[in-house]
Amino acid sequence: MDYFEKPVWNRHRLVTGMALSIACAAVFILTRQPYAGIICLAILVVKGLLIGKGKLLMRKKQRRNEDYYDKNGGNEMNTNDYTIRLEREEDYRSVENLVRESFWNVYRPGCSEHYVLHVLRDDPAFVKELDFVMEQEGRLIGQNMFVKTIIEADDGRTIPVLTMGPIGIIPELKRKGYGKALLDYSLEKAEEMGFGAVLFEGNIDFYGKSGFAYAREFGIRYHDLPEDADSSFFLCKELIPGYLHDVTGVYQTPQGYYVKDEDVDEFDKGFLPKEKQKLPGQIFE
Repeated sequence: MDYFEKPVWNRHRLVTGMALSIACAAVFILTRQPYAGIICLAILVVKGLLIGKGKLLMRKKQRRNEDYYDKNGGNEMNTNDYTIRLEREEDYRSVENLVRESFWNVYRPGCSEHYVLHVLRDDPAFVKELDFVMEQEGRLIGQNMFVKTIIEADDGRTIPVLTMGPIGIIPELKRKGYGKALLDYSLEKAEEMGFGAVLFEGNIDFYGKSGFAYAREFGIRYHDLPEDADSSFFLCKELIPGYLHDVTGVYQTPQGYYVKDEDVDEFDKGFLPKEKQKLPGQIFE
């Protein structure tokens, strides 16, 4: 039950108390002890006032909840620990730096994800309604974004889908549940917008906890990948159950994700210098 829907009193105890008060009042009046009956009736009136006040408080809390979500267009989540909201233009540089810190030396020496994000914001396929940041005590700690793309089905159809990312959390807060909270919230919003499926490259050990499976299980192939190549990095989640049940075909990565190394290096000059390192586990040179 949502916080704003929780009763502020125990209804069952109040109802039971009222019933007992009525019974006692009736007994005392019938046995000609009016003062005791009046006391019981007074208790009954007080309980009724408490109930009325409790209902009023609950209605106020419900209205506050409705007003909050109306005000934020349903695209903001606020907890005691963090807020998830849409990215604003004034956030752009901070978010790019966040992504840079999150991905630096993870998949390659340095990273390109902060520039990819920069480029995708101007891509027609970019979904601005699904461009989220996570904030904690006034500091940005995470972000996620979505881009529209397609599956070229084997039967000639073009199936609209989403792809996702970069999605990142600042290094010191990784593996603490923030990434999953941000992921699950943004997927919920994508579902509410009516998108049918999300496909992207990721680690099944993490994304499987949020309902992703190998795309090959849906009959979807990664573009330009040989049939005998490992495709365990390519994941899929249906947002609408059965959306891909009669679809086989090839997924197309949006062109905005393809950036030139020299453009990345030039863009990176606008940030504080960081050392590029070749580390174990990196998948790109």
